[in-house]
Amino acid sequence: MKSKNEKGISRIDSGSTHGWFVRGYRNGKTFSRLFSDLKHGGQEAALQEARAFRASLYEDLQKIPVQPRARRVVTRDSRNTTGVIGVCRTTKTGPNGSKHECFSVSWRPERGVQKCTSFSIRKYGEKKAFQLAVAHRKQMMQESLDAEAVKPSS
Repeated sequence: MKSKNEKGISRIDSGSTHGWFVRGYRNGKTFSRLFSDLKHGGQEAALQEARAFRASLYEDLQKIPVQPRARRVVTRDSRNTTGVIGVCRTTKTGPNGSKHECFSVSWRPERGVQKCTSFSIRKYGEKKAFQLAVAHRKQMMQESLDAEAVKPSS
């Protein structure tokens, strides 16, 4: 297992390549460099150079402001059987053990938060429950996108 001292540094011994590979990431971009044993006077000397480069790289990366990732709105998925992302037909089991069919709706109003609700097929019927689920999902997604649009940028 790597020590914290070697974070971001990997050993490469493949074919004619022997050295230490340093990697850092910021805003979806990768910054990297290979420190060859041959060019740096041996494995230990290359490791020392790699550590020095990593320290400098991490210091430079801290100066780059982190850009928040844009939300990805998914509209299709081959695993979805209802044809609407976030809406699925399911069977729920009540506290007394009774089972009932429903359309379950899930959405994420913000990063790290997931919400869900369901619409009973017995109560609304198959078609109406599905329509209500789709309409609810659409409304919740629109509200979360609207809320994100008015957030002050940090």
